[in-house]
Order: sequence, then structure tokens, then C-alpha cells
Amino acid sequence: MKIGIIGSGNVGGALGKIWIKNGHEVMFSSRRPEKLKTLAESFGKNAHIGTPAEAANFADIVVLAVPWTNAFEALKSAGSLEGKILIDCTNPLKPDYSGLAVGYNNSAAEEVAKLVPGAKVVKAFNSTFADIMNSESRMFDSLNPSGFYCGNDISAKKVVAELIRETGLEPVDTGALSSARYLEPLAMLMITLGFGMGMGSSIALKLLKR
Repeated sequence: MKIGIIGSGNVGGALGKIWIKNGHEVMFSSRRPEKLKTLAESFGKNAHIGTPAEAANFADIVVLAVPWTNAFEALKSAGSLEGKILIDCTNPLKPDYSGLAVGYNNSAAEEVAKLVPGAKVVKAFNSTFADIMNSESRMFDSLNPSGFYCGNDISAKKVVAELIRETGLEPVDTGALSSARYLEPLAMLMITLGFGMGMGSSIALKLLKR
């Protein structure tokens, strides 16, 4: 599978590294792709670099992993995403991290979907800290964290669920894309626990079922 990542920081870099290990081809993108050369070289022959537009053209699946304040510009740079799966990893954080700029009766994912009407948007990877994704394993003793996701296209969600599983998280389908209204505040809770309450970024969520 070919995956294009728009935003190759901690989250995008970690996801790309895992998927490359699982045999996928990944294009990391930036407005200045030369900055990503060292990153791509460290991941081997299945790692490529390009602009957001080149990544979108290359990929079957596009991952949006940029700060919320850069999301609209990044999508504009990517160009058409008609027919592609777009995984939205963003959280609509205020610049000072004091809360959400969008939420409760709307979500970042729904705003993203308006900008790419031909794409199949799935919210995922927004509530797990990058430190967990960058670690050697996602396991906490015998448990792996939950990977919550939502979207309106059933076939797209099945593809994303498998990619979530490949990262070592347990996929948990939370319903339609409007459920991002709950997943994004959940990420805000994790930020509050991790940094406001001093628990750090080596924490994760697990849905327990009987």
C-alpha cells in the first residue's frame, strides 16, 4: 500500500516508520522536502520524500499529521484528494494548549471533510501520545492501548482499522465522523493528564470489555 504523510514531525514520522517496517511504501512530505532527506534515508528504500501535492498524488491513503493551525494550508497544498482515504490525526488545540478551538457541536475532522469533499475522511491516531508511537512497543505489560477511530465510509474504516492494528494499537470503531466531537476532547483530556497533572507522555487509553 502507498501512504502519503502530510506533516512529518513526531506523529507522522512514527507512523511512517511503523508502516514501512510492515512493507508499505511511504512518502513523507513537506513544503521543503529537502529537510526530510535524513529522515527518509534512515527508514530505507520504501521511504520517499516530496511536497504535499506529490505525496497526495503518490498515495492511496493520505495522513494529515500537522498542527491544527497549519491544517487548512496543508490540505490546500496537497491538491485534490478525490477518492482517497484521508486519515485525520489533528486536534484543534488553541495555540496556548488551554483548550479546543473547535469542539462539542463540531469537530476538526468535520471541518477537514468540508475541505476535501471527494475524500473518505477517517479520524484516527489523535489521542495517543507520539512518545508511545515512537517507542519500541505499544504494549503496557500484557495490554495494548486502544486506537479509537471514526468515519462515514465503512470500507475506508476497515482499511484504517488494519493500519491501526499494524501500529500495535487495538482498533476501536466509535461510529460516524461526528464522533470526532468526542475523540478530540478525549485527546485534550490526555494532554491535561500528561502535562497539566504531571503524568507525562508515557500514558495511554485502553477500552476494557467483559
